[in-house]
Amino acid sequence: MAPQQSKEQKETVSRVMHEFKHGELTMRGGPRVKNPKQAIAIALHEAGATNQESPAENKRNLRRTKAKEKEGQTAQARTEGTGTTKSALYAEAKRRNIPGRSRMSRSALERALGHRAA
Repeated sequence: MAPQQSKEQKETVSRVMHEFKHGELTMRGGPRVKNPKQAIAIALHEAGATNQESPAENKRNLRRTKAKEKEGQTAQARTEGTGTTKSALYAEAKRRNIPGRSRMSRSALERALGHRAA
């Protein structure tokens, strides 16, 4: 019998399958995933719920995925335009070398970067 998934793992699996359903799920930024079994494998890997890796590796995968979700770096966050934190906006502004970025508010950073307001 498979062990129970935590709330965070269920949310991650749900998000990844949502991305698959809408054609947004890719393999490491490459081709889009079209096989449902591959999508399930990716979802379990990102959620840290796979039986193919050690418990320590599963914890590391879940922690990495939650950090990615918090920064708004998922395909779902990019399409919906939500989940973009001020720190993620600031990091993008720093990459683009936008002057005055350290004194900008979140909304000012969104305007400077050309993001639509959430």
